[in-house]
Amino acid sequence: MVADIAYLQQQDDAISELKELFTLQRAACRAAPSAELAQRIRQLRQLKAALIAQQQQLIDAINQDFGRRSSDETRLAELLPSVEGINYTIKHLSDWMKPSRRSVGLAFQPATARVIYQPLGVVGIIVPWNYPLYLAMGPLTAALAAGNRAMIKMSESTPATAAALANLLATVFTQDQVAVVCGETEVAVAFAKLPFDHLLFTGGGGIGRHVMRAAAENLTPVTLELGGKSPALISTDVPIADAAERIAFGKGLNAGQTCVAPDYVLCPRERVAELVEALRQRFSKMYPTLAANPDYTQIINAQHYQRLTGYLSDALDKGASVHEINAAGEDLAGTRVLAPTLVLGVTDDMRVMQDEIFGPLLPIVPYDSLEQALAYIAERPTPLALYYFGYDRAEQQRIMTQTQAGGMCINDTLLHVAQDDLPFGGKGPSGMGQYHGREGFLTFSQAKGVYIKQQFNGARPIYPPYGGTLLKWIYRLFIR
Repeated sequence: MVADIAYLQQQDDAISELKELFTLQRAACRAAPSAELAQRIRQLRQLKAALIAQQQQLIDAINQDFGRRSSDETRLAELLPSVEGINYTIKHLSDWMKPSRRSVGLAFQPATARVIYQPLGVVGIIVPWNYPLYLAMGPLTAALAAGNRAMIKMSESTPATAAALANLLATVFTQDQVAVVCGETEVAVAFAKLPFDHLLFTGGGGIGRHVMRAAAENLTPVTLELGGKSPALISTDVPIADAAERIAFGKGLNAGQTCVAPDYVLCPRERVAELVEALRQRFSKMYPTLAANPDYTQIINAQHYQRLTGYLSDALDKGASVHEINAAGEDLAGTRVLAPTLVLGVTDDMRVMQDEIFGPLLPIVPYDSLEQALAYIAERPTPLALYYFGYDRAEQQRIMTQTQAGGMCINDTLLHVAQDDLPFGGKGPSGMGQYHGREGFLTFSQAKGVYIKQQFNGARPIYPPYGGTLLKWIYRLFIR
C-alpha cells in the first residue's frame, strides 16, 4: 500500500511538471512567436552535432533497454536516418520557408496574394519503443524546421534511452524550446490531453484512437503513424532468391519490431516451397547463430515475447505449421531471443493474421492469381506499407495504381522510409497525416493565405448600395 501511494504521488508530480513545461513553452511562444531561418538552421546543426558526439551513449542506452540491440542496427536505422534527415532539412529549409506567390482573380484586381508559412506553436511528439531515437528525431527535426517548440513523451519501455536523449537535448535546448517527458501510462494520458498546436503519435492503432479522442477535446490536429499488416507480394516470375533476401532483411531488422516490416507474404501457390527454402537460406546466412549474436536483436520485453509466442501457440492449435529458422540449433529457452519463424497454413481466425505482428514471425499466404492476391489486400485494412517483388514494368505499374498503402517499395522493403524527399504516413487504420522532408515542414506549419491590396481600391463596385451599372457588368462577365 505504501509503495502504491508513493507511485501515485510520483505520477502526480510528473503530471504537474508536465503541465508546467507546457505553460513555459506556451509563454515562450507568445514572447517569440517565430524563428528566423538562421536560428532554425543553427538549432538543427547543434542537434546534429550532439547526436554525432553522443552516439555511443545512445547506442548503449538503446542496447540496455532491449537487453540486446544490434549496435549496427541502431546506427543504420536510427542514427543514420536522423542525421541524414537533418542534413536534408538544412539544405532545403530556405526554399521551404519562402512565401509562395498565388494568383488573384481578375474580378479582384489590382491585388496580390501569397502564402506564408508560420510556426504552429508548441508541438507534442509521442514516441514508441521500437525506434526510440529515430521516431523522436524525425518529428523533432520537422517541428524545429517549421520554427516550433516541442515536448517529447518517450515510451516507458525505453527508460535508459529517454534519459540519454533528455541529457543530449539539454546540451542544445532550454526547456522552453525542447523538453523530454518521461513517465508511465498516467503521464502519457495527461500528455495527450494538453492543448498542443499539433500532436504527432507513433504507435498502435488502439492507443492511437485514445490519443485522437484526447486531442479532440482541444481541437488539436493530429498526425497518427499506426502501422498495420504490411504485405509483401511476390510475382509469378521474380527470382525467388532476390525476393527472399530482401524480405529477410526487412523482417530480420530489429527482430521484426518495425512498423513497416513485412507482416505477411503473398506467394504464388506453386512457389511456396521454393520461398520457404530460400528464406531459410537467407535468414541462416544473415544470422548463423542467434543466442549470443550481436547482430540479432532481442524482443523488447517479456510481455511482447509472450505475446509473440502466444501467436505461435494459437496458430498451431488452429492447424498452422511452423518453420523455425535456427541454423545453429541453439536452445533459446529462458531468453527473449525469438528465432525467425515462418508460419504456413494460416487462416483469418488466427491471431497472427489479425494483429500487427511486430516480431520475427512471417506468415506465408498462397494465392492462385494476381487478381486474387490484389483482392486479398483490398479486403483488409489499408497497410502502412506494401512491398511488390517483380521485374515486369507493366505489372509494377498495375500494383502501384491498383493498391492502397501508406507507402510502397518495389523490389525492396523498408527503405522508402529513409528517403527524405518522400512523404511518410498512413491511411485510415494505418494512420493519418504525413511527415518527413517538405511534408514534415508543412505538417508543422500554418500555411497562412494573405491577400494584399494597396491604395487603389478596385472593389468599390461591389460595395452597397447594390444595383449599379458596373456591378451588372461584373455579373455578365464573371457569372457565366
